Amino acid sequence: MFDDLSEIDAANVVRCARTLLRRPLLRADGPDGELLTLVYRHRAALQDLFARTLGYRLVVERRFARLYKSGPGADDSRGVLGMSPRGYAYVALTMAVLTGIGRQTLLSRLVADIRAAAAEAGITVVDDVADRRALTAALRHLVSLGVLHETEGTVDAQAEALITIDTDLLGQLLTGPVAEATSPDRLVELAARPGPRGVEHAVRRKLVENPVVLYADLPAEQADWLRRNQRKESALLETCFGLYTECRVEGVLAADPEDYLTDLYFPGTSTVARIALLALPEVLGSDPRPDGRHVVVREELREVCGRLVEDYPAAWSKQFTEDLDRLTDEVLELLRRMGLAVRTDDGWLLNAAAHRWIPEPDGDPEREAEPVVVPEVPSWSLFDEETA
Repeated sequence: MFDDLSEIDAANVVRCARTLLRRPLLRADGPDGELLTLVYRHRAALQDLFARTLGYRLVVERRFARLYKSGPGADDSRGVLGMSPRGYAYVALTMAVLTGIGRQTLLSRLVADIRAAAAEAGITVVDDVADRRALTAALRHLVSLGVLHETEGTVDAQAEALITIDTDLLGQLLTGPVAEATSPDRLVELAARPGPRGVEHAVRRKLVENPVVLYADLPAEQADWLRRNQRKESALLETCFGLYTECRVEGVLAADPEDYLTDLYFPGTSTVARIALLALPEVLGSDPRPDGRHVVVREELREVCGRLVEDYPAAWSKQFTEDLDRLTDEVLELLRRMGLAVRTDDGWLLNAAAHRWIPEPDGDPEREAEPVVVPEVPSWSLFDEETA
């Protein structure tokens, strides 16, 4: 893959590729922006790498680099944490409004134009706390992407603010073929279509973007291709992106040893992550189905969460422990986003990959044997009499 590059240049290309996977819109003034110069220097090699391995298009300019990934399709586990469906609707409406608003605008005018666009699109606007939070989250997300700049004031404040629009970045946001789509569902479908190499690009994209890829979740053609090419794909992902894979009967797990490409940590330090980890042994205690998955009964998981909260009351955040139903839902959602749980019409299923994270206690203090006390033997002293 990097035969024409020196060892140092090849390492830099891999570093840039990993950065672009983590930051598809890389800006000079944004996170990891110091690498933009290196990305620009190796742009030809990076464009060839992404086109050949994943079927992705890469645009590199002096001020930014944009990696056009495929859409997630029906998978909603790759969204922005904390962004509600209404927030996403406001992101789309804001982008539509910004195309004709110029380079600067007042926050009040921008909000008025967004709500007018929502009414025109047939979206009911209710000026309540939830609606204002969704709109603020949408604006804040565009600020984080560098499309909006808070020249004076902030988008969070109730007071007036002056907003500057980066029209160059605005034109780089959309990845789906909007002109070809005849409906929202069709746009989602077109944005998620595989690359030029069909099955090869489709499977490899899933390995790079998802922590766990199970054969049971793949179409038959893709599952057969992955089984035949496991070793070759493992070597390619390690060479090009620094990912290490674990191949099992049920599927393939791709892990980043540096945790840079990990946007969701498990195990983690939050209350939800720790309770999810401690609940795994009991949840996985039942006999698995023929496909290796375990049936998860929500009521039983709620009881497990309740026992953990009761046994260690000072270890958890009160905002979750006071509402066991919310805690249970958050645990299931975390496992789903990690690719460890699947929601079905009948309930929840836990994938066999969850066995990898079963905690092993160091020991049970109550069951440990009493320590053996060794009587202290006095050592020899200069003042002791010498014996024959």
